[in-house]
Amino acid sequence: MRPGFAAELDPDILQLHSTEYRNPSQLRDGEVLVVGAGNSGAEVALEAAANHRKWLAGRCTGTFPPLLYSLPLWWVITQFATVKTSAGRNMRTRMQAGGTPLVRLRPKDFTAAGITRVPRVVGVQDGKPRLEDGRLLDVKSVVWCTGFRHDYNWIRLPAFADVDLPTHHRGVVPSQPGFYFVGLPFQFGVSSALIDGVGRDAEHISQQIGARATSRVDRTASPARR
Repeated sequence: MRPGFAAELDPDILQLHSTEYRNPSQLRDGEVLVVGAGNSGAEVALEAAANHRKWLAGRCTGTFPPLLYSLPLWWVITQFATVKTSAGRNMRTRMQAGGTPLVRLRPKDFTAAGITRVPRVVGVQDGKPRLEDGRLLDVKSVVWCTGFRHDYNWIRLPAFADVDLPTHHRGVVPSQPGFYFVGLPFQFGVSSALIDGVGRDAEHISQQIGARATSRVDRTASPARR
């Protein structure tokens, strides 16, 4: 997802979205701006830092502490960081409002690699990216690590109410009986969109489908019983 003002950049500036980026050889000689300081942007900036002067634009998303990667602690977090707890709901709000905290990387890694952190890119002036503090950057390449947009336009149902994500409860859409989701970000907990967490949501949805099927069978059979 690129911002609308990306089209105003000088055509001589190479632009790549993170989905198009493969390796630093794609970048032009000269300074490179990576927009978006989440995990994708941080990793792209570090990879290309050896051969290019790099700017990394965007607010700090924070970092996950190394202790988090221990299996016992991760199990505890996935059990309690859910929509059933206030801490889980607060975490979901923060995650939906911004990028995911950095995994494995630390601010000192950027300093060691010679990467310059700068504020958000808010527009274009004279064909150059303009930062939140008014500075213009004279760069030859821009890598947009600005995330993705959920697109459910192909589903013609009122479950979305003009928002990116459907209105649901643990993947069950109340307004559309028989309509379910699995794999949504924080569908039930912090691990809902991860391999080790989607199974819990899938089990819940399968139970809901089974209960609905049983209920329909009972309603169909009930006249014959009378």
